[in-house]
Amino acid sequence: MHRSSSLFAFLVILLAAGSVEPSAAIAQIVDYPQTRDADGVQATIQQLFDGMRAGDSTMVRAVIHPQARFQTTLTRDGRSLLHTGSVDEFIAAVGTPHDEVWDERIDGLEIRVDDNLAQAWMQYWFYLGDEFSHCGVNALQLFWDGEKWQIVQIIDTRRRECEGMRDGR
Repeated sequence: MHRSSSLFAFLVILLAAGSVEPSAAIAQIVDYPQTRDADGVQATIQQLFDGMRAGDSTMVRAVIHPQARFQTTLTRDGRSLLHTGSVDEFIAAVGTPHDEVWDERIDGLEIRVDDNLAQAWMQYWFYLGDEFSHCGVNALQLFWDGEKWQIVQIIDTRRRECEGMRDGR
């Protein structure tokens, strides 16, 4: 697979935002409270995905730890694969203009916090503009650096068949 195609496919997987229209979500970017609890974790996640939807790489970089790791799991030809992507390439791609809005709709967000570690788990359905692309589960791990939550790990699954998952529309 060509490197830019691979990066785009990886980016598409990582997008998540809530189930609001893209223009409404962009208009809602106002304040992301940094509290050391589940509300602060959720605000960090929302900032990541609002920034991705808005194409704002500065907003995205602000919530990602410099040593973060982005991974995707998938099954191809009956084999389980694990892909690790470049955080810097991902952030640069977010800020690169693209024709279609990346709209990932999430459901079932579960957040657990213990001291300076948090984990979030959610189902997602990704749309490129109005066209369904794929679905799966996102799992994020975050670190409280003393002032704010930072994402240190994103790993997700990707598939085209979403039977058994609630519809994220």
